[in-house]
Amino acid sequence: MNAGLALLRRGRMAAALFAIAGLLIASASFAAGAATSDEGNDLREFRIGMRVADLPRAGYRDFVCVADHARKLADWTGYRLCPADAKGWREIGFRYDPGANPQARFNASDDATKVAGHPVRLALLIGDAGDVTGLRIATDPEAPLYLRKKAFLLADQVMARYGREGWHCVEAAPGGDAEPLGGVFIREHCEKTTPTRHLILDRALYRHPGDDSRHFVNSTEILIESAATKP
Repeated sequence: MNAGLALLRRGRMAAALFAIAGLLIASASFAAGAATSDEGNDLREFRIGMRVADLPRAGYRDFVCVADHARKLADWTGYRLCPADAKGWREIGFRYDPGANPQARFNASDDATKVAGHPVRLALLIGDAGDVTGLRIATDPEAPLYLRKKAFLLADQVMARYGREGWHCVEAAPGGDAEPLGGVFIREHCEKTTPTRHLILDRALYRHPGDDSRHFVNSTEILIESAATKP
């Protein structure tokens, strides 16, 4: 990437980060442990490697097979009803239960499933042995516009959680069906392996040529796996 363009891009991203710093600071962290530790939970009560039998029995709802949304589940224990992927893992989508959040009674925005202030879609990947092999967090493309336009910033929160060093990233250039949005273009794939985790992070901010300014791609998706599963 041209050094001048890279510097300009970093400046615009820094300005965007500064503008919503209050949102990120006020938002809940991924887990209660140290920011760069990967030995604790990865999100709330969830931790890669934990057993299905140890998953929380309350506070979550709308369990569904990600590979077949017609298959609804009563709880985590029905994971074997979901189709398995090539690794033999079954992906279970779920939401936070607003009934377990007292704030949701007074504020409709607290009804959403959020991570670090961003509306998200969550899923656990469960292996045949009944252990959690992965956690997927993806920003919700159907979130309100004022929240969706900040979706690419969730990637920065992920990097802060697992440490900013050691990420290997590849950036795509504009072209084809993707062009800069307001002078900014992000299409990035990053990976990092720690002693216990393999992290796959994708983020994007761009528009399709000819689209209305309100229609654009802005997203972050993180897949957290056990380091033992990395090829």
